[in-house]
Amino acid sequence: MHPNPSFRNTSDGHSWELVSQISFGTLVQSTSGLPLISHVPFLLSACQSYIELHLVRSNPMARVEVGEAVPTTLIVNGPDGYISPDWYRIDDQVPTWNYVAVHLTGQLMRLEDDALEPLLTRLSDHFESQLHPKPIWTMEKMTDDVKTKMMRQILPFKFETSELHSTWKLGQNKPEQARLDAADALADHVPALAKLMKDLPQ
Repeated sequence: MHPNPSFRNTSDGHSWELVSQISFGTLVQSTSGLPLISHVPFLLSACQSYIELHLVRSNPMARVEVGEAVPTTLIVNGPDGYISPDWYRIDDQVPTWNYVAVHLTGQLMRLEDDALEPLLTRLSDHFESQLHPKPIWTMEKMTDDVKTKMMRQILPFKFETSELHSTWKLGQNKPEQARLDAADALADHVPALAKLMKDLPQ
């Protein structure tokens, strides 16, 4: 997380909303060698206490017994972009990069195999519903043989969250007009980030 407290005053509610909307992140686990890293789609529970996901069976993170919990961090990135010092319209500025990032820490736990199919159904329904008016794809469209073969390659997991930390670096350390001028200039390049810079989430 960025050390400047100006970028860490956004409420947890906005961070949870971002996590739910993005539903894709990076899992990181410490090891005696290089850290293990996996990029995964996921589904945040309504109570925000856990996340559902699956991993390929051959993934080193998946090589644990059912019920075994491993300390893990999940990183979810929001919009980001380069900020030119010219955009502030004030002197003696330097280039920077504005961004939104949420870090969740917790325990990654392997579930029983029979949890996989219901998990996959909830996950695909979540993403398919965002493609409206397209009809929702369901696993019933797969033949039994293909479905069995595909499901044999993945395992169900639950990530139980314990802490949330976020950085919303949106130019809060600049004079308000300078931040707004930069947001106006950024709008043609990264509109989602520019909108956040104009209307700072509290």
